[in-house]
Amino acid sequence: MAVSLQKGQKVSLTKGNAGLGKVVVGLGWDEVSKKSGKRFGSMFGSKGSNIDCDASALLLKDGKLRERADIVYFRNLTHYSGAVRHMGDNLTGAGAGDDEQIVIDLSSVPPEYDRIVIVVNIFQAVNRNQHFGMIQNAFVRIVDDRSNQELCRYNLTDDYSGQLSLIFGEIYRYNGEWKFNAIGQGTQDAGIDELAGRYM
Repeated sequence: MAVSLQKGQKVSLTKGNAGLGKVVVGLGWDEVSKKSGKRFGSMFGSKGSNIDCDASALLLKDGKLRERADIVYFRNLTHYSGAVRHMGDNLTGAGAGDDEQIVIDLSSVPPEYDRIVIVVNIFQAVNRNQHFGMIQNAFVRIVDDRSNQELCRYNLTDDYSGQLSLIFGEIYRYNGEWKFNAIGQGTQDAGIDELAGRYM
């Protein structure tokens, strides 16, 4: 049974899951309905243009991003180690289920990497006058690729109005185990370059 996480909660992915190899990090979100009563209208300039959220994975060594090649996102879909793979860009977030997925082969992550941070930013958020207050039902879940069983899920329920990016969570090594930390931190970072700068 999947563990439902609260903000700041940590859970072991490998404890009780002997031989866990590949996991799928599924990320989802929906645009707030125009009928929901939230009036963004002219204040945010958008005439209903789709909100394009982009998921990325930052592979850190000793808690630091050492090089550009360690960012896996829509312009660099596969890490050079082959251990982390982005399954492609979803331009609208429409439909049920995962909007974007990142596959991580935990057994193949080179030992010098200690954590993989999962972030999402709104593409051209500033130019489009868009922010995460216009997004609802955001979640991240970790799925065992072998069985398709959901190991844990974190539903982001905070008010992220005015935030341009979100740090959803991180998968990290601790005492020989892989764990997941539900972070749910909104930021003013306008894109992946600014997000990456936090970890340099």
